Amino acid sequence: MSNLPRIVITGVGLAAPNGNSLSEFRQALLTGKSGVTPYEIRYFGKTLAGQCNFEATRYQSRKDIRRGTRAGSIGIYCAHEALKDAGIDIRDVDRSRVGVFVGTTEHGNVETETEIHNVKQYNYDLSFWTHHHNPRTVANNPAGEVTLALSTTGPAYCIGAACAAGNLGLIHSAQMLMLGEVDLALGGGVSESIHTFGIFAGFKAQTALATHDDPTKASRPFDAARNGIVISEGGCLYTLERLDDALKRKAKIYGEIAGWCVNSDASDYVLPNSVRQAECMRGALKRAGMGPGDIHIVNTHATSTMQGDELEAAAVNQVFGDFPGVHVNNTKSFIGHAMGAAGALELAGNLPSFEDKVVHPTINVENLDPKCAMRGLVINAPRKAERVDAIMNMSFGMLGINSALIVKRYSGG
Repeated sequence: MSNLPRIVITGVGLAAPNGNSLSEFRQALLTGKSGVTPYEIRYFGKTLAGQCNFEATRYQSRKDIRRGTRAGSIGIYCAHEALKDAGIDIRDVDRSRVGVFVGTTEHGNVETETEIHNVKQYNYDLSFWTHHHNPRTVANNPAGEVTLALSTTGPAYCIGAACAAGNLGLIHSAQMLMLGEVDLALGGGVSESIHTFGIFAGFKAQTALATHDDPTKASRPFDAARNGIVISEGGCLYTLERLDDALKRKAKIYGEIAGWCVNSDASDYVLPNSVRQAECMRGALKRAGMGPGDIHIVNTHATSTMQGDELEAAAVNQVFGDFPGVHVNNTKSFIGHAMGAAGALELAGNLPSFEDKVVHPTINVENLDPKCAMRGLVINAPRKAERVDAIMNMSFGMLGINSALIVKRYSGG
């Protein structure tokens, strides 16, 4: 990528089940604070979920909240917070040169389920069906709601990449900046997953929905007693810029996009493929011009399913097993699986490690599954690292999509 412009992260806005800013989120990850709580949803009943509690009215009127979607509200909150964190006043930029690229998974299900429930109360009289249904359910909705809130007129759309979508929002943002299609990008992912009963029913049918007497211990990747996924909502959007533009305005820089890879398993609808995952990691390293020993934190995708965690551990060991300076962690143990937002949120939790050299742990590992043992796995307590110069963030999804994103410390030049 030497002949292409360098791309940097200059702002972070997030809403997570255990924090509504990067500082809150990071503190929760370092102190072992889970965001998983009891939850109940119509038709399904009592379960567990990662629920967000951000102040939507900070950036939206109550009327706009009612008209739009939960995913849209999350996106709007994260976009405003990312711009504020970057020190950018949207009124001072050419809004036709701002791109919004939001990774999503299940968007639209929530709104359709709600309308079916509502008209059922009126004997399926469709005159009670809301005229807001179609704009709420189109695939580009969360990105479109952000443009309406910010009055930006550049390219804006959602990237459907299952649970790899959060990484893809960042990757696509970097690509559009490199191509000169935009001058400022808001990229990442959002999810409103917990508001659709269908996703709970689907994972339960797959025997892949977590249960535990203590909600905070339900999401437990790599633990021998893990029994499934905790579904969560949330979002994280970043401001990304070309390095020259960031330096011109003397922006703080969280990190530099160093490399990425996206590939496909082409082997199963839901079961991951560790060979393809390892190829994805190596592809990102090749693009970045790095070797495995140059990475100091590997954030795993592991969702707390039996086979998924084992296969990913095998892939990590294939690529990084011979390198003692690599630390491995997992963020879903704190917040559950935020689907389309997962990759973006998980990267955010590790970015402060460039400054403090502390690696947040994977919590709830009471009895490590030997098949999930990985060199450098950080369990239950933070670990101080000698160096943190590069992070690999991994996100995988159904139908065999894999993504690996490398962010490195910005060191000038």
